[in-house]
Amino acid sequence: MMPFFSVENLTKKFGGLIANNNISMDVEQGEIRGVIGPNGAGKTTFFNLVSGFYRPTSGKVSFKGNTISGLPTNKIARLGAVRTFQRAALFSDFTVLENVSIAQHLKTNSSLLNAIFGHDNHREVDSLERAEEIIEFLGIERDRDTMAANLSHGLQRQLGVAMALATEPELLMLDEPVAGMNSGEKAIMVGMIQKIRDKWGVTVLLVEHDMRTVMNLCEKITVLDFGQKLAEGSPDDIRSNPEVVEAYLGADDSVT
Repeated sequence: MMPFFSVENLTKKFGGLIANNNISMDVEQGEIRGVIGPNGAGKTTFFNLVSGFYRPTSGKVSFKGNTISGLPTNKIARLGAVRTFQRAALFSDFTVLENVSIAQHLKTNSSLLNAIFGHDNHREVDSLERAEEIIEFLGIERDRDTMAANLSHGLQRQLGVAMALATEPELLMLDEPVAGMNSGEKAIMVGMIQKIRDKWGVTVLLVEHDMRTVMNLCEKITVLDFGQKLAEGSPDDIRSNPEVVEAYLGADDSVT
C-alpha cells in the first residue's frame, strides 16, 4: 500500500555542503509526526524540501501517491499539503474573521482582490460562514473582530493555523508551531493541533525545537543529526535511544 506521505532518499546540496543526505520516511494518514534534531541538524532544509520551497538535489517527495518534489508551493497546497511558517503571514489590517475568509481563496482560482473586496457576494457569504465555523472550532471566536496586528504572539500563531485550515488541507505542515510561546500558549496550541487531527482527520507533520511539546503531541518522531536521519520511533523509543541522547548532550534541549 502506497504511503500517504513519503520522502525517499532526499538529498540537498548547497555547493560543497550536504545539508540533507539520503533521508527517507513514511507518514501514515491521520498521524502526528514530529521532526527534531539539535541545532544545525538540517531540520529547516528538510522542511523547505518537503513543502516545495527547495528543489532536492536528488530523491523525491510523494503525497497520496503523486510526486510533489519540484512542484511550486501553490500547486502543492492545492493538492492538499499546506505549510505554515514561524512568522505567520497575516493581513495585519484585517480582522481574524476576514483573514480566515481570505485564506480560503488560496484553494481556488479566485484572485486576491476578489477575496479581499468580495466581488462575488454569494461566494463571500459562504467564505464568511466557513470562516466562522473554523474559528469557533479552534476556540478563537472571542477574537473574531480583532485586527490581526493587535493580537498577541500566541494568537497570531493560532490565526496562522486557522488560515491554513481554511484551505482544507489533508496534510498540515507546521514550522515550529510553539516557537516564542509561554507555557499556557503552548498548551492551547497543542490542544488545537490535536483537535485538527482528531475531529477533522488532518495528518500533521511538524518541525519543532521544543522537546516537551513534541514528546507530548507526536505519535512518532524522526530525529535528524548532521543532515541525516539518526533515529525514528515512538517518544519512548526516542527518549531511550543512546545515539539521540548523545546528539543532544550540550544542547539547550532535553529529550526527557
